[in-house]
Amino acid sequence: MVRSPSKVLGAVRAAQKGHDLSIIRLSEPLIQAPQEASGERTSDASASMLDNPTPASLEADLTHYKELFAKLRFSYLEQVTKEKFIRSIVGDPPMVVEHQENVELESALAISKAELKAQKIEVAELVAELEQKGRELCQKYENVKMQTAKLEELPEKIEGLQVSIAELKESQQPGSNPTLNMPLEKTLALVEERRKERDELDRQLEQLQLLLPRKTRELERLNSELQPLEVKKSGSTAAAREAKRRKEEALGGAGDDLEERGRWWRGVESGLKGMLDVES
Repeated sequence: MVRSPSKVLGAVRAAQKGHDLSIIRLSEPLIQAPQEASGERTSDASASMLDNPTPASLEADLTHYKELFAKLRFSYLEQVTKEKFIRSIVGDPPMVVEHQENVELESALAISKAELKAQKIEVAELVAELEQKGRELCQKYENVKMQTAKLEELPEKIEGLQVSIAELKESQQPGSNPTLNMPLEKTLALVEERRKERDELDRQLEQLQLLLPRKTRELERLNSELQPLEVKKSGSTAAAREAKRRKEEALGGAGDDLEERGRWWRGVESGLKGMLDVES
């Protein structure tokens, strides 16, 4: 069953309200536990930082705490070393450490250092993996937010499209264009047929384009051959006109009189033949 966009959008919003996708929120139980045990109150700045964290602020805090813990570790080791040294001197009886004990302690310390180094490497790998997972989750979360924003715009767009479809159906006159009332299968078949006709026309056009240079050369050749004929025709026409003019000047108008007399004699001849029933 197809769910409507409004129901899908409601389900997405409900899921987002029920699950706050924030790493800071996930770390709140770890932060609040020591505070509840010590009874200390967090400052407004810390609360604001937890509510509105930014990548830059988180990076700065991480660097600050790394430096702070490094200094604290150095101070702790220095203080503990001084305290043990003073107790060994002023103790009663004073603590005397032999060389063999130092060798054994150095061996145990070397083993502990190796284990600590291995654990540090494992922790560094876990941190790198968590950072990679965090980036992937952040990218996925941004994609979800983007798709949610698009989903929120879909109902309005769908309503607009439905209104446009209804208007088009109302404006369409029955029988004005039968192709608009065809079912989907026949429409797809008609589209395929038109596509084949278009491909055939494209093929014919390509063939004609290949023949165009040869036809152009033939046309140019015919034009070059036609130009002397045109010149010769113009010369012949001018010469005929000149000859006719000279003939009319030589006859002095007698030519027109002879033509009229010939027509008169033909009329007389045809009249006599009609009266005498003489066949030509």
